[in-house]
Amino acid sequence: MLKENLSLSQLFAIIIGFNLGTTLVIVLGISAKEDAWIAVLLTTAIGILIASFFLNLNELVPSKNLFEIIEFGFNRVIAIPITLIYTLYFFYLASRTIRDFGELTSTFILPLTPIEIIVITLMVIIGYIVYLGIEILGRTTEIFTPYSALFLLLLIVFLIASHNLSITKIQPVLARGILPVIKTMFPIEVNRPYGELLVMTCIFPHITNIKMRKKLVLFSVAFSGILLTIATLIITASLGITTATRATFPLLSTTRLISIGELIDRIDALAVFIIILGIIIKSSIFIYSGLKGLEYIFKYQYRYFVVPIVCIISMFSIFISLDINDHVKEAASAVPYLLYLPLQFAFPSFLLFILLIKKIKRKDKAKLHENP
Repeated sequence: MLKENLSLSQLFAIIIGFNLGTTLVIVLGISAKEDAWIAVLLTTAIGILIASFFLNLNELVPSKNLFEIIEFGFNRVIAIPITLIYTLYFFYLASRTIRDFGELTSTFILPLTPIEIIVITLMVIIGYIVYLGIEILGRTTEIFTPYSALFLLLLIVFLIASHNLSITKIQPVLARGILPVIKTMFPIEVNRPYGELLVMTCIFPHITNIKMRKKLVLFSVAFSGILLTIATLIITASLGITTATRATFPLLSTTRLISIGELIDRIDALAVFIIILGIIIKSSIFIYSGLKGLEYIFKYQYRYFVVPIVCIISMFSIFISLDINDHVKEAASAVPYLLYLPLQFAFPSFLLFILLIKKIKRKDKAKLHENP
């Protein structure tokens, strides 16, 4: 089988879509009140460091994905159970992402359509994309991501034109000090979406231009963070923090404020397009990476697992929570401490430590051979 490759432009588009993804469904930093945009901006700086950490992990063994790196650091016997944990973790994140889409669609777009139909329809699309391979996802993302950036720009222009943005709604700046901003950043906002970039270690080996990969990834993370900061800023400056906190889907509530004469009104479709594209990209990456984990464990090509896994994730995303309130509460519960932090930061840090030790030992052995 030929190796699937991604170009730099495709990687850029994937990271932008991945980071926007569900982050625009439930906006970042709202618990920091008027300073939400500051929390998002500062989190972006930390996100760049996190992305650099994951890149360094991958660059120690550049041709291997996460699961193969784990085997390289330990051995296959130890790597298999760890791979299984990460595989289930990626499938869990995919299920939550798809449930975000289901709640959004059933609430705002198709309120009379059962959420089961919405989820299954989306999963058919995602399953087809994943089955075709990472190259198809890259090409699809490369085509549609510029439209997301354009639509976000149009939303800002329309909000300004309709006089719905007010700088007073984000004032006073840091009235409660920096502590509420820091509490907002850690641990939830750092985990979402930047800690989730760990999944990209399953994608990095597909990049053809290794020399430019690191610079592009860091630029992509910074650029997506700026877009998230702008989105948070326009939401709080248009809705006000009280309404933004109460809104189930703040970005869509913001677009409904737009009214310019009788010509431009209710342009929810722009926001929906941005969100849905991000959800498809993010879900596809999680599912693809989980399937690569199964491929590593069972030594069968990942495409054999696409249909059963898509069916299982469809059911799990429906049963994962009772309603939107239950769904949001779980995201803000102890899950980040119990699940995200160990898998996104603790174990990768330990793995990096092991890889560095092995690298030092290889250098020492090489010197001994050179100077017997």
